[in-house]
Amino acid sequence: MRILHTSDWHVGKRLGRYDRTDEYAAAIDEVVDIADAEQAELVIVAGDVFDRPQPPVDALRLAFDGLARLATKRPVVAVAGNHDSAEFFEALAPFLVGSGIHLVGDIKHPDSGGILELETTSGLARVACFPFLRQGRTVDFMAETGQWYGAYAERVRAICDSYAAALAAGDGVAVLAAHFMVTGARIGGGAAGRGERELHIGEAYAATSDAIPKTLSYVALGHIHAPQPVPGANVPAEYAGSLLPLDFGEAGETKRVVMVDAQPGRPAGVTSIPLSSGRPLLRATGTWDELVGREDLDGAYVDLTVLTDGPDPALAEKARERFAFIVKVRAEYQRAEVNTSSLAERTLPELYDEFHQQTHGGSPTPEVAAAFGELLDEVMSASS
Repeated sequence: MRILHTSDWHVGKRLGRYDRTDEYAAAIDEVVDIADAEQAELVIVAGDVFDRPQPPVDALRLAFDGLARLATKRPVVAVAGNHDSAEFFEALAPFLVGSGIHLVGDIKHPDSGGILELETTSGLARVACFPFLRQGRTVDFMAETGQWYGAYAERVRAICDSYAAALAAGDGVAVLAAHFMVTGARIGGGAAGRGERELHIGEAYAATSDAIPKTLSYVALGHIHAPQPVPGANVPAEYAGSLLPLDFGEAGETKRVVMVDAQPGRPAGVTSIPLSSGRPLLRATGTWDELVGREDLDGAYVDLTVLTDGPDPALAEKARERFAFIVKVRAEYQRAEVNTSSLAERTLPELYDEFHQQTHGGSPTPEVAAAFGELLDEVMSASS
């Protein structure tokens, strides 16, 4: 059985002031083309189809158009990630019956929708669906069986074990589609500046590798945007990674889909197929003359650190004029040490002016200075 595994589409996410709808459309087109060319018999989207629980209409239209095109030739399973609305997935699912698209928003008992049995051209696929589990949320069927533990990692393992036991009792290719973090997963350059929500990738939201069942053909995970095998897994298990580089923490990552060749009762074979859609994201540091001469920055989203001798109030405007897709720009220079002993001798407007020069490269505009003065008057009046 040929399975295409993708995840973390985040349709609707912007990069700074830039709308990336055209890039998402091209990337989804690429996934559909790969599914057809590779003769995929099942598609799994392992969470975070959207970037927000209430996606804009254009994002809804784009994502569901892609899911519908994928479903014309094979079943499509999509579980809710931490960016998705589980309630929205569950409300919409009944209206998609017969379409080939299977949305799963809630964590369910294996016998009550937690495991989907899907007919493919190569036989039966049994997919256990494990949407994102939020801290503090009780899963009813686990509480009833006395398997609900305090630690998040133990809850994830208990749910996975329950699904694995149910899958082992049946025939067909057994697959887990889930959205959670396994300890040791590589998060690129670190959590800061990446598309994964920092709140949902810390140790409080981490499972251990022993949560990955050892009896399955394949485990399709989402949540971590850097494409990689699941660390410590004893069966073929992969983070497909995000559809596009979503921010500068993902700059330089080659995005992909995972093609899985699976047979009942045997570990699957895994192949990565790279994706080429999307404008590149580049971080660069240098003097202004060095940066303006770099042709590789043309046409890319850029995050610039400009080495200067001091504040340059015109830097942002110059960067916008030179680089068509400037996202961030900052001046880096040697800053004078602040003499804290003299702070008491200076007024708050003077201190604010110095702060503005250090952080923004120049004094505040008269309008901003006036607004600061009005706010200061209001605070002082309220405290008097």
